[in-house]
Amino acid sequence: MKQTIQHSFFFSHSPEAVWEYLTTPALMAQWLMPNDFKPEQGCAFQFKVNPIAKLDLDGIFDCKVLEIVPYSKLSYSWKGGPDREHVTFDTVVVWTLTKKDNGTELSLEQTGFRLPENLPVYNSMTDGWYKNIQKINALLNISKHVPADC
Repeated sequence: MKQTIQHSFFFSHSPEAVWEYLTTPALMAQWLMPNDFKPEQGCAFQFKVNPIAKLDLDGIFDCKVLEIVPYSKLSYSWKGGPDREHVTFDTVVVWTLTKKDNGTELSLEQTGFRLPENLPVYNSMTDGWYKNIQKINALLNISKHVPADC
């Protein structure tokens, strides 16, 4: 059985502003994880954090950009496990941005979790995405108040 994470958020900011937080490595690191992301189809990259022993993850997540449509869609593979030789989950993350009259709707879908073996990672990532994406809104609101000469 496969399981999917789905979240939808609204930001009172343009798709271009939200997109920057999905595709700029330094900004991604502020709300998600340090990374070497490049917004180019086919580009392999990694997210890195300290090992997560309770989930049997080494903290290095191997990813590859699958599709990129500026300001509207980004998808990449996301794999992880206890080490590079043993991948325990292999998923696909799809971000969709939809322009609204007063901002942007951001949808996240992460597919491919195998249950029951991926249940701990699935539960952790479901909560983690929700908490981390909330940080984007806070960061966008802070950046609106930074003086132009900074």
